[in-house]
Amino acid sequence: MHPFKAAMSVTALMALTAPAFAQEVNLYSSRHYDSDDALYAAFTEKTGITINRIEAKADELMARMEAEGANSPADVFMTVDVGRISRAEERGLLQPFESQTIEANVPAHLRDDENLWTGLSQRARIIFYSKERVENPPRTYEELADPAYEGQICIRSSSNIYNQSLMASIIENHGKEAAKEWAAGIVKNMAREPQGGDTDQLRGIVSGECDIAVANTYYFARGLASDVDGLTSGIDGIGWVWPNQSGRGAHVNLAAAGIAANAPNKDEATALLEFLASQEAQAQFANANNEYPVMSGVPIGEHVAKMGLFIPDNDTPTASFKAHAADAQTIFNEVGWD
Repeated sequence: MHPFKAAMSVTALMALTAPAFAQEVNLYSSRHYDSDDALYAAFTEKTGITINRIEAKADELMARMEAEGANSPADVFMTVDVGRISRAEERGLLQPFESQTIEANVPAHLRDDENLWTGLSQRARIIFYSKERVENPPRTYEELADPAYEGQICIRSSSNIYNQSLMASIIENHGKEAAKEWAAGIVKNMAREPQGGDTDQLRGIVSGECDIAVANTYYFARGLASDVDGLTSGIDGIGWVWPNQSGRGAHVNLAAAGIAANAPNKDEATALLEFLASQEAQAQFANANNEYPVMSGVPIGEHVAKMGLFIPDNDTPTASFKAHAADAQTIFNEVGWD
């Protein structure tokens, strides 16, 4: 049976009590958190719109949307990191939307300037270090390449989208030659070959394999909130630095979403985006995964609050992540960053 057929029968029954426009919205999402289920249920209760969710990796979902073409049932595409949502944009998989709610609630630097997507939650990519072994941790991304930190850094592979977006921001701010020197410096300062995810970089500090790590904030906050093997037991020994606080600010990754180019339910898709960017939804969408909301004035979660507030990079346009993506990978390859 087609994955949406069963849901359609449900929405037909709901039409008797729901507003006339309320039908369904088909969400293609690479965000896999059980905590989002309650939020989607609240949206359905409020609007009468049923959410049919298809989950897979971002690249798989984009390939599926391309294969489905004009007949694609996808209404909303949701993923993590501007780099990934930009790939959907480049492939013609998104269409512009108009929403005064989103414009009012989401700062301009966290939205696409052509309204092809909006950010929904933030996770900063920052510097962590061993309190015991590192007296003077790097205070900026640029300082990570300082020879003083030779053999101390754990960081993910160059194929990781978070690192690709960070590199793109370095290119935007300093140019390609300086970015190449920076990347070469990072490679020299690595404590080991890149391996694993962000949690593994933090575990490297606990195990003593490295003294400094680069990771997204929510991986650390997750270790504060629950028992993460190899991390929580030694998490009190890890300090953190919000980078570039005297300059452009800390680099931010986003969970983001946009309306699919061939969305059969555009009004319902817009309603879902507006709901996720609303006061009532922002706290749960962000806090349930230990992230920062994109909407100002929304309380942050208990464990994220322990990390404090920071100055984000509002000056580097998110469009530059897409513009410099190819150059970023070329530089990684040239300096031997696996």
